[in-house]
Amino acid sequence: MARKGILSTALSNPAASAGGPKPKMMPRGAVGALQSSLSKLQESAVQEIDAALIDDAGYEDRLGLNGIAHKQLVDSLRTYGQQVPVLLRPHPKTPGRFEIVYGRRRLMALRELGLPVKAMIRQLDDHALVMAQGQENTSRLDLSFIEKASFAAQLQDGGYDRPTIAAALSIDLPMVSRMLKVGTAFELPFLRAIGSAPGIGRDRWMLLVKLFQDPAARTRAVTRTNRPDFTTFDSDGRFEAVLTHARGLSQAEQPRPAPPKTRALPDSNGAEIAGIKTTAKGITLTISGKHAPGFDAWFDANAEEILAELHGRWQQDQPEQPEE
Repeated sequence: MARKGILSTALSNPAASAGGPKPKMMPRGAVGALQSSLSKLQESAVQEIDAALIDDAGYEDRLGLNGIAHKQLVDSLRTYGQQVPVLLRPHPKTPGRFEIVYGRRRLMALRELGLPVKAMIRQLDDHALVMAQGQENTSRLDLSFIEKASFAAQLQDGGYDRPTIAAALSIDLPMVSRMLKVGTAFELPFLRAIGSAPGIGRDRWMLLVKLFQDPAARTRAVTRTNRPDFTTFDSDGRFEAVLTHARGLSQAEQPRPAPPKTRALPDSNGAEIAGIKTTAKGITLTISGKHAPGFDAWFDANAEEILAELHGRWQQDQPEQPEE
């Protein structure tokens, strides 16, 4: 006689066949709870999945591939194996296949190595997928400003409202507005051509947004991405090339940074104890041990406290900015 499964609602019982008391049926609620527990165990377990069975899903949170970072990841996976699983969901339309929620770089590297993918599999609807992908993004320190802004813009295009975008990225509504001003100003293919531009912050992107209000500037910038030498620059360099052409300048006409300014810093008696150099990228403080022996070591030991105090005083001097 074939054995029935442990979740079967009809149990084989001689007394039942003989017309005796019927066996006590497991309550439907208990069955549901047991099935739910089994599903949760399966979701928390790490499984090995053939990379060929995994399709893309969600929204694009990486603008281009960093060749050096990709090679490092491939080398690490080849040497140490996959230590962190990716997150998948069952494909909503194709049984037996899966969709990637997060871990796209690991998936790409594992495909290159021909290795199976260690993954957690969870039942997620589209909204839960977006929330999971967004929360994963907030924990990654290497996503640039434009990648986050582009992700926010894609969510808005997908029909998600601003509170949902804010929750997905763990940011407040004013920051959502700032990101969308940049993210919605550019087409995704254009951003892919530039890449992540990790050294370019919001202010520089906002400058390009303003320039793009002129159709001629937009055309010059987009045309620059099609030149053969464009890919020879790193991502930050590609942004600078685009910005230069949006301004209508040739490479030789790019504004040159101001020469560094240096000056001595005196003590209370007017004697030099340090030097400061100011450039377009920031300042450099130099404390020589010969001017005030021992002061350099003392400053080094107390630098965090000194800087925190100065930064606090600077914040107090800043005028309050109205929220957008």
